[in-house]
Amino acid sequence: MTASDRTDSPRPASEQPEPRTAVITGAGSGIGAASARRLLAAGWNVVLAGRRSAPLEATADGHPQALAVPADVTEPDSVAALFDAAVARFGRVDVLVNNAGTFGPAVDVGDLTAAEWDAVVAVNLTGAVLCAGEAFRRMRDQRPAGGRIINNGSISAQAPRPRSVAYTTTKHAIAGLTKSIELDGRAHGITCTQLDIGNTATDMMAAIGTGTGALQADGSRRTEPTFPLDEAARTIEFLASLPASASVNQLTITAAGMPFVGRG
Repeated sequence: MTASDRTDSPRPASEQPEPRTAVITGAGSGIGAASARRLLAAGWNVVLAGRRSAPLEATADGHPQALAVPADVTEPDSVAALFDAAVARFGRVDVLVNNAGTFGPAVDVGDLTAAEWDAVVAVNLTGAVLCAGEAFRRMRDQRPAGGRIINNGSISAQAPRPRSVAYTTTKHAIAGLTKSIELDGRAHGITCTQLDIGNTATDMMAAIGTGTGALQADGSRRTEPTFPLDEAARTIEFLASLPASASVNQLTITAAGMPFVGRG
Protein backbone atom coordinates (compact mmCIF):
# COMPACT_ATOMS: atom_id res chain seq x y z
CA MET A 1 0.00 0.00 0.00
CA THR A 2 1.34 3.45 -0.91
CA ALA A 3 0.76 6.75 0.83
CA SER A 4 -1.67 7.77 -1.93
CA ASP A 5 -3.80 4.69 -1.24
CA ARG A 6 -4.44 5.78 2.34
CA THR A 7 -7.44 7.96 3.05
CA ASP A 8 -6.84 8.49 6.76
CA SER A 9 -4.31 11.05 7.96
CA PRO A 10 -2.25 10.66 11.15
CA ARG A 11 -4.13 11.82 14.22
CA PRO A 12 -2.77 14.10 16.94
CA ALA A 13 -1.62 12.38 20.13
CA SER A 14 -4.76 13.51 21.96
CA GLU A 15 -6.82 11.35 19.58
CA GLN A 16 -4.57 8.27 19.72
CA PRO A 17 -5.88 5.17 21.48
CA GLU A 18 -5.12 5.09 25.20
CA PRO A 19 -3.00 3.86 26.75
CA ARG A 20 -0.25 4.26 24.20
CA THR A 21 2.53 1.72 23.74
CA ALA A 22 6.29 2.24 23.87
CA VAL A 23 9.04 -0.20 22.94
CA ILE A 24 12.31 0.42 24.81
CA THR A 25 15.53 -1.35 23.88
CA GLY A 26 18.28 -1.76 26.45
CA ALA A 27 15.53 -1.74 29.07
CA GLY A 28 17.25 -3.97 31.61
CA SER A 29 19.47 -1.28 33.10
CA GLY A 30 20.43 2.38 33.11
CA ILE A 31 18.47 4.89 31.08
CA GLY A 32 16.32 2.20 29.45
CA ALA A 33 15.18 0.73 32.77
CA ALA A 34 14.54 4.14 34.32
CA SER A 35 12.52 5.22 31.27
CA ALA A 36 10.47 2.03 31.33
CA ARG A 37 9.59 2.52 35.00
CA ARG A 38 8.68 6.15 34.42
CA LEU A 39 6.41 5.42 31.45
CA LEU A 40 4.73 2.54 33.29
CA ALA A 41 4.04 4.88 36.22
CA ALA A 42 2.49 7.35 33.75
CA GLY A 43 0.07 4.69 32.42
CA TRP A 44 1.84 3.59 29.25
CA ASN A 45 2.03 0.07 27.91
CA VAL A 46 5.75 -0.68 27.82
CA VAL A 47 7.59 -3.42 25.94
CA LEU A 48 10.99 -3.95 27.53
CA ALA A 49 13.67 -5.37 25.25
CA GLY A 50 17.17 -6.57 26.08
CA ARG A 51 19.46 -9.55 25.77
CA ARG A 52 18.85 -10.99 29.25
CA SER A 53 15.47 -11.93 30.62
CA ALA A 54 16.18 -11.50 34.35
CA PRO A 55 16.96 -7.74 34.29
CA LEU A 56 13.95 -7.11 32.07
CA GLU A 57 11.63 -8.98 34.44
CA ALA A 58 13.13 -7.12 37.39
CA THR A 59 12.44 -3.79 35.71
CA ALA A 60 8.89 -4.84 34.76
CA ASP A 61 8.32 -5.98 38.38
CA GLY A 62 5.07 -7.72 37.50
CA HIS A 63 3.41 -4.57 36.20
CA PRO A 64 0.28 -5.53 34.20
CA GLN A 65 1.13 -3.07 31.40
CA ALA A 66 4.71 -4.33 31.02
CA LEU A 67 5.90 -6.97 28.57
CA ALA A 68 9.49 -8.22 28.84
CA VAL A 69 10.84 -9.59 25.56
CA PRO A 70 14.44 -10.89 25.40
CA ALA A 71 15.80 -9.72 22.06
CA ASP A 72 19.08 -9.24 20.22
CA VAL A 73 18.91 -5.95 18.33
CA THR A 74 21.71 -7.07 15.99
CA GLU A 75 19.59 -9.91 14.57
CA PRO A 76 16.79 -9.02 12.12
CA ASP A 77 14.62 -12.01 13.05
CA SER A 78 14.91 -11.20 16.75
CA VAL A 79 13.95 -7.58 16.14
CA ALA A 80 10.94 -8.62 14.04
CA ALA A 81 9.85 -11.02 16.79
CA LEU A 82 10.13 -8.20 19.35
CA PHE A 83 7.71 -5.98 17.42
CA ASP A 84 5.44 -8.91 16.64
CA ALA A 85 5.16 -9.52 20.38
CA ALA A 86 4.46 -5.83 21.05
CA VAL A 87 1.64 -5.69 18.50
CA ALA A 88 0.21 -9.05 19.56
CA ARG A 89 -0.03 -7.88 23.19
CA PHE A 90 -0.94 -4.22 22.82
CA GLY A 91 -2.21 -3.77 19.26
CA ARG A 92 0.14 -1.05 18.06
CA VAL A 93 3.44 0.77 18.59
CA ASP A 94 3.35 4.50 19.32
CA VAL A 95 6.93 5.14 20.47
CA LEU A 96 10.31 3.45 20.05
CA VAL A 97 13.07 4.41 22.45
CA ASN A 98 16.13 3.25 20.51
CA ASN A 99 18.38 3.00 23.55
CA ALA A 100 20.49 -0.19 23.34
CA GLY A 101 24.18 0.61 23.12
CA THR A 102 27.72 -0.29 24.13
CA PHE A 103 30.73 1.95 24.76
CA GLY A 104 33.20 -0.53 23.36
CA PRO A 105 36.96 -0.54 23.91
CA ALA A 106 38.81 2.50 25.30
CA VAL A 107 41.43 2.67 22.55
CA ASP A 108 42.51 5.04 19.80
CA VAL A 109 41.88 4.26 16.14
CA GLY A 110 45.36 2.78 15.78
CA ASP A 111 44.65 0.10 18.36
CA LEU A 112 41.03 -0.64 17.44
CA THR A 113 40.69 -4.16 16.03
CA ALA A 114 38.28 -5.08 13.26
CA ALA A 115 36.41 -7.40 15.62
CA GLU A 116 36.01 -4.66 18.24
CA TRP A 117 34.76 -2.22 15.60
CA ASP A 118 32.27 -4.73 14.21
CA ALA A 119 30.90 -5.47 17.70
CA VAL A 120 30.21 -1.80 18.46
CA VAL A 121 28.71 -1.11 15.03
CA ALA A 122 26.44 -4.14 15.35
CA VAL A 123 24.77 -2.82 18.51
CA ASN A 124 24.99 0.95 18.24
CA LEU A 125 24.30 1.38 14.54
CA THR A 126 22.97 -1.78 12.90
CA GLY A 127 20.76 -2.45 15.92
CA ALA A 128 19.42 1.10 15.87
CA VAL A 129 18.64 0.88 12.15
CA LEU A 130 16.96 -2.53 12.45
CA CYS A 131 14.76 -1.41 15.35
CA ALA A 132 13.91 1.89 13.66
CA GLY A 133 12.97 0.04 10.47
CA GLU A 134 10.62 -2.35 12.25
CA ALA A 135 9.06 0.47 14.27
CA PHE A 136 8.65 2.59 11.13
CA ARG A 137 6.82 -0.18 9.27
CA ARG A 138 4.43 -0.80 12.16
CA MET A 139 3.77 2.93 12.64
CA ARG A 140 3.25 3.47 8.92
CA ASP A 141 0.81 0.60 8.47
CA GLN A 142 -1.20 0.73 11.71
CA ARG A 143 -4.49 2.63 12.00
CA PRO A 144 -4.39 5.40 12.93
CA ALA A 145 -0.91 5.74 11.44
CA GLY A 146 1.92 7.58 13.12
CA GLY A 147 4.37 7.42 15.96
CA ARG A 148 7.63 8.73 17.36
CA ILE A 149 11.15 7.31 17.38
CA ILE A 150 13.63 8.54 19.99
CA ASN A 151 17.27 7.71 19.23
CA ASN A 152 19.73 7.81 22.13
CA GLY A 153 22.62 9.66 20.56
CA SER A 154 24.91 10.71 23.46
CA ILE A 155 26.89 13.95 23.50
CA SER A 156 29.60 11.89 21.82
CA ALA A 157 27.49 12.51 18.72
CA GLN A 158 28.66 16.13 19.02
CA ALA A 159 32.06 16.00 20.76
CA PRO A 160 34.07 12.86 21.49
CA ARG A 161 36.00 11.75 24.51
CA PRO A 162 39.57 10.59 23.91
CA ARG A 163 39.96 6.90 23.11
CA SER A 164 36.34 6.41 22.11
CA VAL A 165 36.61 6.09 18.34
CA ALA A 166 34.15 3.22 17.85
CA TYR A 167 31.48 4.64 20.15
CA THR A 168 31.87 8.19 18.85
CA THR A 169 31.73 7.20 15.19
CA THR A 170 28.56 5.17 15.64
CA LYS A 171 26.93 7.94 17.65
CA HIS A 172 27.73 10.51 14.97
CA ALA A 173 25.92 8.20 12.53
CA ILE A 174 22.78 8.42 14.69
CA ALA A 175 22.41 12.03 13.53
CA GLY A 176 22.03 10.86 9.94
CA LEU A 177 19.62 8.10 10.93
CA THR A 178 17.47 10.54 12.91
CA LYS A 179 17.24 13.08 10.09
CA SER A 180 16.46 10.39 7.53
CA ILE A 181 13.64 8.97 9.67
CA GLU A 182 12.21 12.45 10.21
CA LEU A 183 12.13 13.09 6.46
CA ASP A 184 10.86 9.66 5.43
CA GLY A 185 8.23 9.67 8.16
CA ARG A 186 6.49 12.91 7.23
CA ALA A 187 3.91 11.27 4.98
CA HIS A 188 3.00 8.85 7.75
CA GLY A 189 2.93 11.04 10.86
CA ILE A 190 6.22 9.59 12.15
CA THR A 191 8.65 11.93 13.88
CA CYS A 192 12.17 11.32 15.17
CA THR A 193 14.37 12.84 17.87
CA GLN A 194 18.07 12.50 18.60
CA LEU A 195 18.49 12.74 22.36
CA ASP A 196 22.09 13.47 23.37
CA ILE A 197 22.68 12.75 27.06
CA GLY A 198 25.85 13.67 28.92
CA ASN A 199 26.97 12.32 32.30
CA THR A 200 23.81 10.89 33.73
CA ALA A 201 24.59 8.69 36.74
CA THR A 202 24.84 5.23 35.15
CA ASP A 203 27.22 2.29 35.37
CA MET A 204 28.63 3.28 31.97
CA MET A 205 29.63 6.71 33.26
CA ALA A 206 31.14 5.15 36.36
CA ALA A 207 33.20 2.85 34.14
CA ILE A 208 34.46 5.85 32.17
CA GLY A 209 35.63 7.34 35.46
CA THR A 210 33.39 10.34 36.07
CA GLY A 211 33.63 9.74 39.80
CA THR A 212 37.30 8.80 39.95
CA GLY A 213 38.96 10.63 37.10
CA ALA A 214 37.82 10.59 33.47
CA LEU A 215 40.37 11.07 30.70
CA GLN A 216 40.33 14.61 29.28
CA ALA A 217 41.40 15.96 25.89
CA ASP A 218 44.67 17.32 27.35
CA GLY A 219 45.60 13.92 28.77
CA SER A 220 44.74 14.76 32.35
CA ARG A 221 42.11 13.03 34.43
CA ARG A 222 39.40 14.75 36.43
CA THR A 223 36.21 13.91 38.22
CA GLU A 224 33.11 15.15 36.44
CA PRO A 225 29.62 16.04 37.68
CA THR A 226 26.71 13.75 36.93
CA PHE A 227 22.95 14.22 37.13
CA PRO A 228 20.23 11.86 38.40
CA LEU A 229 19.19 9.01 36.13
CA ASP A 230 15.51 9.81 36.57
CA GLU A 231 16.00 13.21 34.96
CA ALA A 232 17.11 11.50 31.74
CA ALA A 233 14.03 9.26 32.01
CA ARG A 234 11.83 12.29 32.60
CA THR A 235 13.19 13.84 29.40
CA ILE A 236 12.29 10.70 27.46
CA GLU A 237 8.80 10.74 28.96
CA PHE A 238 8.44 14.39 27.86
CA LEU A 239 9.48 13.56 24.30
CA ALA A 240 7.26 10.48 24.15
CA SER A 241 4.24 12.43 25.37
CA LEU A 242 4.45 15.31 22.90
CA PRO A 243 1.50 15.73 20.50
CA ALA A 244 2.02 14.49 16.97
CA SER A 245 1.98 18.09 15.77
CA ALA A 246 5.33 18.76 17.54
CA SER A 247 8.72 17.33 16.63
CA VAL A 248 11.95 17.83 18.55
CA ASN A 249 14.71 17.08 16.06
CA GLN A 250 17.57 17.15 18.57
CA LEU A 251 17.81 17.70 22.32
CA THR A 252 20.90 17.79 24.55
CA ILE A 253 20.79 17.28 28.31
CA THR A 254 23.98 17.20 30.36
CA ALA A 255 25.15 17.42 33.94
CA ALA A 256 25.56 21.08 34.87
CA GLY A 257 29.21 22.06 34.69
CA MET A 258 30.51 18.97 32.91
CA PRO A 259 33.48 19.54 30.57
CA PHE A 260 31.59 19.78 27.30
CA VAL A 261 30.78 23.38 26.35
CA GLY A 262 33.69 25.56 25.34
CA ARG A 263 37.04 24.43 26.73
CA GLY A 264 35.67 22.52 29.71
